[in-house]
Amino acid sequence: MIARDQSSQALSQILESRSRDRGNLISLLQETQAKLGYIPREAMQTIADFLGIPRVEVWGVATFYNQFRLTPLGKHHTVVCMGTACHLAGGNLILEALERELDIKAGETSADGNFSLERVACIGCCMLAPVALIGDRIYPRMTPFKAEEALIPYRQNSDGKNTAD
Repeated sequence: MIARDQSSQALSQILESRSRDRGNLISLLQETQAKLGYIPREAMQTIADFLGIPRVEVWGVATFYNQFRLTPLGKHHTVVCMGTACHLAGGNLILEALERELDIKAGETSADGNFSLERVACIGCCMLAPVALIGDRIYPRMTPFKAEEALIPYRQNSDGKNTAD
């Protein structure tokens, strides 16, 4: 995650290259998220001020489209496929197991910032259904028990280091 000063500087650079046309709202949000990893509340306020539109309008757009994240991703971003093949093979059970094990819901990040959980429409690994991703690693033919096991290498040891690092 980027520090607040770096975040402000990055947002300033984005805004410098744009006109104050309200039609730029979505592309400004997209570029902000690409640069910062998510869209902080302060960034939404800055964008609203820059475009001369109400802050609630920026908030409404950012919360309407599911492409936008309002919280930073965890160190180990975890994704569960809910496409047709994965759903039929028990994707919802995988998601429930991960929510229970991580103590977060889909769309949330753990308090320690170690994990975030997301459900997606399709990963594109239908032959391996149900599928989950932790970081860039694909976990095929998941079961709730395998989902819990898959998290073990990413958990912190007693010395504070992740075994997957």
